[in-house]
Amino acid sequence: MLRVERLDPSIFNLPVDKMRAGYYSDTYFNRAREIMERDRNHTRVRMQVFQRAHAVLCGIDEAIAILKLCSGHFDRQRECWEDGWPELEARALHDGDVIGPYETVMTISGDYTLFAHLETCYLGVLSRRTRIATNAREIVDAANGKDVLYFPARYDHHMMQTGDGYAAYISGALGVSTDANAEWWGARGMGTVPHALIAAYGGDTVLATAKFAEYIDPSVHVIALVDFENDCVRTSVEVARALGSRLWGVRLDTSGTMVDRSLWPQMGTFVPTGVVPELVRNVRHALDRDGFRDVKIVVSGGFDARKIRDFENHDVPVDAYAVGSAFFEGTGRFDFTADIVAIERNGQWIECHKTGRPPRPNPRLGAPER
Repeated sequence: MLRVERLDPSIFNLPVDKMRAGYYSDTYFNRAREIMERDRNHTRVRMQVFQRAHAVLCGIDEAIAILKLCSGHFDRQRECWEDGWPELEARALHDGDVIGPYETVMTISGDYTLFAHLETCYLGVLSRRTRIATNAREIVDAANGKDVLYFPARYDHHMMQTGDGYAAYISGALGVSTDANAEWWGARGMGTVPHALIAAYGGDTVLATAKFAEYIDPSVHVIALVDFENDCVRTSVEVARALGSRLWGVRLDTSGTMVDRSLWPQMGTFVPTGVVPELVRNVRHALDRDGFRDVKIVVSGGFDARKIRDFENHDVPVDAYAVGSAFFEGTGRFDFTADIVAIERNGQWIECHKTGRPPRPNPRLGAPER
């Protein structure tokens, strides 16, 4: 889902005033800016941004928006904010680019006092979004072309939903569970009949699903959760018979501490707890036997890239994977770092950097941002 056009800075709803004031910044950056301003030191620098792993880059558009809207300084005489963006030059890769260790993903050149206070903010969004995008790409690749649904909203602070949903989207996870997840590309959240609705209808999955189909927009796919009574085969068939063509799919979400009733006669040669291949095959066989070949099967509950690959390697008849906290976890660290690597003297750029952190020019960086 590589995008060439940048997202408009306004879409991020940044707390501009607080970012300009350094509210979200490490104190030492704010103090560095204060010292240089009071000393009238307006040295032009070149900042280089990188991280240390193979990754899928995300957060670049957001980082550029932070620079565009929040760089500058407060003019105390005129009591207004002086925009610093026109005096900066930023070059960057794009959200969705595959990057390598130590590859420069962005450079920022200009008067350091105009953007010193923003380092914490733009590094933070790059680290967070890249982690989600990289984990999502691994999960999507493991799914081998099948739909991956991004369903981890309940596992983190609600303010993270929009940017995280976008990070998963640019890596190919197209279905998301909240409207906030989908805001930046103009879609809407999706979901299934929840356990809570089934409980509110007395534990009757068929009735709850029928009410869902009755009152929710007909364009919305009806996907029934079928593990409420720990009998996914029977419940799937009952729902399919009741709803007919209105039923798009069933979702298996058996707890990792439970063994579905259909597996009891088969136990002995495999670990039977949770959503396992044998359970999916039982449901598929029952639906096909009763003429419901078009009803799709969605699985959830503890799925990560490893478990998805295992299902795919064994040709388990799954149509879509709903994944939760695995988007946040993964095995890599994607901490971004920014270093000054050069300063301007008499119109010439001179290398000036911490030992071991030299300039790493990257021909993949785009033209200066406008």
